[in-house]
Amino acid sequence: MDSGVKIMDVRNSKERDVFWEAYRGCAEENRVRPDRSAFYVRWAKEFERSLKNKPLKERSRKDVEAYLADLGKRQGIADWQVRQAEHALRILYEIFLPQYAPEIQAGVRATGKTFTQEAKVRTGGFRDRVIPGEIERQFPELLEAVKTEVRSRHFSYRTETTYVDWVRRFIAFHDYAHPKKLDPSTAVKAYLDYLAVEREVSASTQNQALNALVFLYGQVLKKPVGEIKEFVRAKRPQRLPEVMTREETKALLAQMEGLAGLMAGVMYGGGLRLMECVRLRVKDIDFARRQIMVRDGKGQKDRITMLPERFACALQEHLGRVKAIYEQDLAKGTAAVYVWPALARKYPRAEKEWIWQYVFPAKSLSVDPRSGTVRRHHINENLVQKAVKEAAARAGINKKISCHTLRHSFATHLLDSGYDIRTVQELLGHADVSTTMIYTHVLNKPGLTVKSPADI
Repeated sequence: MDSGVKIMDVRNSKERDVFWEAYRGCAEENRVRPDRSAFYVRWAKEFERSLKNKPLKERSRKDVEAYLADLGKRQGIADWQVRQAEHALRILYEIFLPQYAPEIQAGVRATGKTFTQEAKVRTGGFRDRVIPGEIERQFPELLEAVKTEVRSRHFSYRTETTYVDWVRRFIAFHDYAHPKKLDPSTAVKAYLDYLAVEREVSASTQNQALNALVFLYGQVLKKPVGEIKEFVRAKRPQRLPEVMTREETKALLAQMEGLAGLMAGVMYGGGLRLMECVRLRVKDIDFARRQIMVRDGKGQKDRITMLPERFACALQEHLGRVKAIYEQDLAKGTAAVYVWPALARKYPRAEKEWIWQYVFPAKSLSVDPRSGTVRRHHINENLVQKAVKEAAARAGINKKISCHTLRHSFATHLLDSGYDIRTVQELLGHADVSTTMIYTHVLNKPGLTVKSPADI
């Protein structure tokens, strides 16, 4: 990887920016959250500046240890920050620049292997496994173009990260060749075949990859894929949803408390998806009518569902605590939340208004990965997922329980109570009633009134 060495040796600010942006991408690939990766870059940069006349590639283990020891002696630096800095340097040398890692430098020279060969061994046997930081170094303009096209269409940040990840995997699969130099239909077909045959991915995963690559060629490279020859399609299993009984649902909710318990109750009581619940805004809750307005749900559809009486008072008390936090943020100038760009242009003050605040905000401020703005985002959905799984284990429910199980149980229990399937369809936000019909199979009542002949 000569390009990495050149970037480290020169003083050109643009090349250095590319280098550090690639390192940040590498850190995020290795489970460093986007809102923390900037701090990893900060530690690595500071380590680089600590010895001005000694390039990163020439530093020894003692240099690393001396830097960390000095950091630990500084006033105002906590132990966790020293550990974070150590982790940042581990990623820098062991993953991002393994050919210059102080503890393995001699071994690499002895084997005579190139960086790419060493890195492929480290990343495993899959052909589409990306060498950390490599795509960012070789194709920064392409990745930036993908992000620009995604954002211009107002796709979510999750869609952006997903599409970028599939582009990176696609490039790695084709031995780091630029997608523009490949025949679109042939290259895409080869990768889709690989995903189905060798990786044995699910049908939804394969379709996700297809959508990302069609977007890459059609919207970014302006070189439409066209008609793809028949490729091996991953098998789509016919599975019924996991559903809890009413007793199991009560036992699960009884094992939950605090914020996670409130969110689980709202998801079950209103049939909300996890992210629909996490992204609720203050204005979406109508206590007078006992309604929840789900905005921009799956398929960018709005719908109204019920606010369960059982959790209405607890939710009001929770919003009282949230408003106190909001007023503190407002006084500090950090009360802004994310609103859609077009809405922000039309209503510049909306982002700081109470009605636009998240119902379930995060405990701490974070950095917006797109704009770099520091503000309070919604709660991390992983915390709720973990709480639900742990509560299911404590309740002794011998089923595979997740947050979505609460939505499945909501639909099934309504149908079991005799409510019309069209009503349930509207509450769930299904575009087609055939999607809702799957819950009649869970009830073992295809027609809702059919009985076994043994029971007649």
